[in-house]
Amino acid sequence: MRYLHTMVRVKDLNKSLEFYCGTFGLTEVRRIDNAAGKFTLVFLAASDDIASGKDDRSKLLELTYNWDTEDYDGGRNFGHLAYEVDDIYAFCDKLMKAGIVINRPPRDGYMAFVRSPDNISIEILQKGAARPAAEPWKSMPNTGKW
Repeated sequence: MRYLHTMVRVKDLNKSLEFYCGTFGLTEVRRIDNAAGKFTLVFLAASDDIASGKDDRSKLLELTYNWDTEDYDGGRNFGHLAYEVDDIYAFCDKLMKAGIVINRPPRDGYMAFVRSPDNISIEILQKGAARPAAEPWKSMPNTGKW
């Protein structure tokens, strides 16, 4: 398993970039605009992490800007932790057998979400390419919020 990133939702992307990059000193290293999903992801890194020359995603801050913005209450602006695993199906099976609810099953063979006992959302991503869709995952519905 490898830790990937921390995500926070932002209401005003320009204002947030002014703070994180202009004032705080982080640098934008990658941006993804997703028109279909109506969101923008901006990944930021600290100068020493960029200078190391490593593509170490575990030191990135992901700003998520939803184009149809909402007011984030109840801590919803903190999005999730993200971990990459060798076999998402085996990992989710292990969690289920331990009594953990899979809030967003890995129907696509690539991504799942669970919650910690403190209700922190945790994204689980398949290392490399997505695995072929398989039961029971591909027909399993979402449970709760993720």
